[in-house]
Amino acid sequence: MAKNLYPYAVARIRSKELSLLNSSMMDQLIGARTEEDCLNLLAGKGWDTESGVDKMFASEQKKTWDLLSELVSDLSVFNVFLLKNDYHNLKAAIKLRCTNTSMPSVYILNGTVPVEKIQAAVEKSQWDLLPEEMQSPAQEAFEALLHTRDGQLCDFILDKACLCAIEKAGKASDTEAIREYAERTVAAADIKIAVRALHTGKPLSLIESSLAPCDSLDTDRLAKAATQSEEAIFDVLSTSRYADAIDSLRESPSAFESWCDNLIIRKIRKELYNPFTLGPLAAFLIAKETELKSVRILLSGKRNGMPEDFIRQRMRELYVV
Repeated sequence: MAKNLYPYAVARIRSKELSLLNSSMMDQLIGARTEEDCLNLLAGKGWDTESGVDKMFASEQKKTWDLLSELVSDLSVFNVFLLKNDYHNLKAAIKLRCTNTSMPSVYILNGTVPVEKIQAAVEKSQWDLLPEEMQSPAQEAFEALLHTRDGQLCDFILDKACLCAIEKAGKASDTEAIREYAERTVAAADIKIAVRALHTGKPLSLIESSLAPCDSLDTDRLAKAATQSEEAIFDVLSTSRYADAIDSLRESPSAFESWCDNLIIRKIRKELYNPFTLGPLAAFLIAKETELKSVRILLSGKRNGMPEDFIRQRMRELYVV
């Protein structure tokens, strides 16, 4: 897309930012008595609540991508946000083949690689049907699951490959918001892996092979710390740009999940004042995905009768306050 068209695209995004849930609307949702009351409020904001919750979320995602496709001629600039769907589908295809089962509903349609191509590659063991960077990890994960029946090992291989793909796509982008998203996504994932490895007693060799490259994190030190103690992990983080993750890690896993999402939202918020680049479009996409995550958490809380304070603590920060 030509640079002189960005101001128009950004202007369209600015108008769409008004449709994002703000703090006032989120307070109304949190204060609503039931899940049905929440859905009525969302319907008033233009959300399609008539066909069920799952279809409502799918509809909101589709509207976002449809908008971006109107504004950008080559959607591949946003591939970094879809890579996780590709690797989810690859995991699903491998596990379904190894268990000789069929479950079409498990696939996510919005990815950079058509689901049918992933299925064909796995069913025929024809790995060259996949993008080059997916071929080796796909074959390795398949053979690992086939010979060991260890689903966790399959996940380790493909999760690492996904993070490496995100890191590579981020570095290749000309858009700061995309680079920041990729860097922080990988850093947050590496921290999660290290903490989980500590609690499950994983050996250093497995931890080292699971962590993805990350310029803003010393993964060698982090891997060693993950064989020692939480305090050792916190010590590594204290000298990085992720020092403020320590309090959330001490608090609870859900608090850390919130911190991960909030970290990205805080970093991209400056795109609200950027009128010329793809940054605001990428930021809108991130903001919408974070909004959908918050609404999922909120509706689940209402469905299960959770108190308002419990739900509020798990809400993500908003892009538009």
